[in-house]
Amino acid sequence: MTTATTATTATKATTPAARLLPKARRFLRRRIRVLLLLAGWSLLESAHTFLGGYGLAKALDQGFLAGHTGVGLAWLGVTALAVVVGGLAGRGVFRGLAGLVEPLRDGLVRQVVSRSLTQAVSHPARAADSAVVSRLTNQTEIARDSFAGLVLVARSFVFTAAGAVLGLLSLAPELLLIVVPPLAAGLLLFLATLRPMAARQRAFLQADEDLSTQFGAVAEGLRDVVACGAQQRTAQRAYGVIEDEARAARQLAGWAAVRCLALGLAGQLPILLLLVTAPWLLRQGLTPGAVLGALAYLTQSLLPALHTLMNALGSAGTRLLVVLDRLTTGPGPAPEPDTAPPLTAQQPAPRNPAPPGGPRVELRDVTFAYGPAAQPVLHDLDLTVEPGERLVVVGPSGIGKSTLTALIAGLLAPGQGEIRVSGRPVRPGSGTDPSQLRVLIPQQAYVFSGTLRENLLYLCPDGAPAPALEAASDAVGLDPLVSRLGGFDAPLDPGALSQGERQLIALGRAYLSPAPLVLLDEATCHLDPAAEMRAERAFAERPGTLIVVAHRITSARRADRILVLDGTRATCGTHEELLERSPLYRDLAGSWQPDAPEHGEHLSVKSRSLS
Repeated sequence: MTTATTATTATKATTPAARLLPKARRFLRRRIRVLLLLAGWSLLESAHTFLGGYGLAKALDQGFLAGHTGVGLAWLGVTALAVVVGGLAGRGVFRGLAGLVEPLRDGLVRQVVSRSLTQAVSHPARAADSAVVSRLTNQTEIARDSFAGLVLVARSFVFTAAGAVLGLLSLAPELLLIVVPPLAAGLLLFLATLRPMAARQRAFLQADEDLSTQFGAVAEGLRDVVACGAQQRTAQRAYGVIEDEARAARQLAGWAAVRCLALGLAGQLPILLLLVTAPWLLRQGLTPGAVLGALAYLTQSLLPALHTLMNALGSAGTRLLVVLDRLTTGPGPAPEPDTAPPLTAQQPAPRNPAPPGGPRVELRDVTFAYGPAAQPVLHDLDLTVEPGERLVVVGPSGIGKSTLTALIAGLLAPGQGEIRVSGRPVRPGSGTDPSQLRVLIPQQAYVFSGTLRENLLYLCPDGAPAPALEAASDAVGLDPLVSRLGGFDAPLDPGALSQGERQLIALGRAYLSPAPLVLLDEATCHLDPAAEMRAERAFAERPGTLIVVAHRITSARRADRILVLDGTRATCGTHEELLERSPLYRDLAGSWQPDAPEHGEHLSVKSRSLS
C-alpha cells in the first residue's frame, strides 16, 4: 500500500471528535478570560446546590427536631438567600455564554461562505451547490443553539454534581456508597450511546442536504419537468429522498429510549435505594435530617441535572459534533446516483419515428396575460406553422417568446382564442401524456442523478436501440461528453456538469423523443456558435415540426420562416422578406436599410412586454 493511500485511509478513519479536538482547543485558548468569567459566575450560582441539602438537614436536626424553631428558620433563610444569589449570578452566566456562542456562529458562517465562493471560482462551470443553503442557515443555527445549550448544561452539571457530592460527604460518607454506583453505571451506559447517536445524526443531516439538493435541482428544471409530463416520476424521486430523511429521524429517535434507560439507572435508582435503605441508615446513626438532605440532593439537584445533561449530550451534543465536522471540514459525500437498472437495447419496442410531415400548429386569435389586470403579452395572435416547417421566433428580451412556446406546449392556457396541434386542441392538464406529442426544452436544462442513458431515454417510455442512442449523441455533438464520462451507462453527477453539457444532454433527450413537435426555448444559449449550429442542423434534419426561440440572429438565417415579436405587432416571413418589412429585424440582424419599404403581410397581433 502506498504512502498516499495509507494517508487517505487514515483520514477517513479519523473520527469527527478527533478532527475537531485541535480546533476546539484553539477556539477555547483564545477565550480563556471568558471561560474564567463563566466559571466564576457558575460557582456562585451553584452555592445553593450545597446549601439546598445541607441547610435542610441542619434546619431539621439542629432546629425543628431539637425544639429550636428559630435555628431551623435561620438555616432555611440562609438556603433561600443562596437561591436568590444563584439567580442573580445567572445574569453573569448568560453574559459569559454570549462571549463563546456568537464568535462560534460568526466563524462558521465565514467558513461556509468562503468555501462556497472558493468552489465557485475554482469550478465556474459547475451548477450552484444547493446544499450550501442548508449549511449556511439551518446547520449554522443548529451549531449555535446546540453549543449554547451544551455549554449551559455541562457547566450546570459539573458544578451541581460537585456541590451535591460535597454535601453528601459532609452529611455522611455512607451516603456515597448508595448514590455513586448507580450514578456511575447510568453515566457509562449513556456515554456508550453517544457514538451510534452521532452516526445517526450524521445520516440525518446528510439526508437533509440531499433533500435540499434534490428540491433545488427540481426547482431549476421545473418547467422542463412539467413540459415533459414527468411530474409523477419526479415526485417519486422526491418522495424517496423525503422517506430517507424520515427513516434517519426514526432511527435517531430510537436511541432516545436507551437514553431514558440510562437516565433511570443514574437518576431514579439512587432515590429508590435511598428510600429502601433509610431504616438501615437510621440504625447506623444517621439523623433524619441527613437522610432528608440526601433525598433533597438527589431529587432537587442531581436528577434534574442528569436529565438535562443526557438530553443535551444525546441530542444537542451529537448534533453539534456532526454539524461542526461538516461545516469545518467540508460538505459530506455526494449522494449516490439512483440505482434503477438502465434502459438497454434489449428492451422491447424501439422508438417510434416521428411522422415525416410533422404536426400542423395553429393559433387563432390567441390572447394571453399574466393576471386579470395585467397587460396582454400576446393579443389576437394568428399563426400557422406548417407540417415539417422550421420556425424561429426572435424579439427583445421579455417580449413574450417563452410565453408563446409555453402556450403551444400546453403549459399555459390562453385567455381567449384557440391553439391546435395536429387539429387537436392543446389544453394544460388534459390528462394525456404530452411527451408523446411535443417536447419542450427550456433554457435551464433538467438533468438528474442516474446514468447518462437514463437521462437520454427520459422521454422514451419504450426505450431505444443502441444505434439510435449513438446516432442522437453524434447528431447533437454529445460524443465528447459520453467519452469523458465513460459511456452511456456511467453514473452522472448533475453538479459536476456545466450548463452547456446539461443542454447537450437535454437536446439529445429531445432528439430521441418520439414527439413529432420540438420546441426549443433558447435551449442552445450555453453552447458556442459551432455547437449551436450543429445542434440546430440535427433538429432541422430530424423528421417533424420545429419551433425555436433564438438568442442569436444566425439561427434565424437557417430557418424556413421567422416570427418577429416587437411588442406592438408580429411579423412573419423569410430572412430576406423581414429585412424589408421589419425595422426591428433589421436592427437585430445588423442590416439596417433605411430606404427599404415597410410593406408586406403582418400577423394581427398586439404584444406587450412582460416587464
